[in-house]
Amino acid sequence: MERQPPSHDETQGGHGHIVSPMLYLTILVALLILTATTVGVSYIDMGIFNPVAALAIACIKMMLVVLFFMHVKYSTKLTKLTVISGVFIFLGLISMTLADYISRAWGRW
Repeated sequence: MERQPPSHDETQGGHGHIVSPMLYLTILVALLILTATTVGVSYIDMGIFNPVAALAIACIKMMLVVLFFMHVKYSTKLTKLTVISGVFIFLGLISMTLADYISRAWGRW
């Protein structure tokens, strides 16, 4: 009897996770609510905290997309480490950009 070639699950460690459509629908509704929240926050005058609030909501939406739609929540530890290192590099770049922005035009903001 001839041996069959290994399936995708066998070659990838056998961790084929099936996500229910209800979870995808829940994440979709959460993303739509957060988008509406972003629009609502843009109409509220919070001074210099408007971009902070918008970026905070955007980060929450980004985490939902990465964890569930990109299946990082169910991935291997190496994939999670790669994503986390990318987030830290992004935070470093943002902090350097903000440090440059804050160091300019003293007293005018």
